[in-house]
Amino acid sequence: MPAPGLKASLALSAFLALGLDLLAGPAVAQDFGRIGGVSVDVRPLAAYGGGPQAEALRADLTAALRQAFGDRIVRGAPTLVVRVSGLSLNPYAGAQGASRGSFGGGGVTDYLDGEALLVGRDGAVLARHPQLSALPASSGGAWYDPASERRRVAALAEHYAAWLRRQLPAQ
Repeated sequence: MPAPGLKASLALSAFLALGLDLLAGPAVAQDFGRIGGVSVDVRPLAAYGGGPQAEALRADLTAALRQAFGDRIVRGAPTLVVRVSGLSLNPYAGAQGASRGSFGGGGVTDYLDGEALLVGRDGAVLARHPQLSALPASSGGAWYDPASERRRVAALAEHYAAWLRRQLPAQ
């Protein structure tokens, strides 16, 4: 028979473990295999003044997600919603640092931060998966090309969607 102190300690540990499991919320183990559609929420990004760039990202990411998850879309299944919380396009001026062994980007990186949510028909979040994508700032081509920044946003959207597909396997 365990000592009274040890018995109380074991009971407290079990209670705390159960409480932590309940606080953790929905697990990623939820089946992302079948989805009813995709949606991209850029409101958190637009709230920080992202305006036109946020809308361009929304369009690019929506298209990339439809392409990546197109074979998993089934009528009536929960919706895959990606909530974008951050977009960082760092200054890129070409070959600074190229002599340090980089591939022309000088170590400058662009980032797309967000969270994939599996949302049921009743609006309940069934599962969530945070994700951060990073690409060299040179992904948009020549820094002096006016369309470079737009291509960088598109490249981040495609990268994010492709990695999300890899991270959310069908079960």
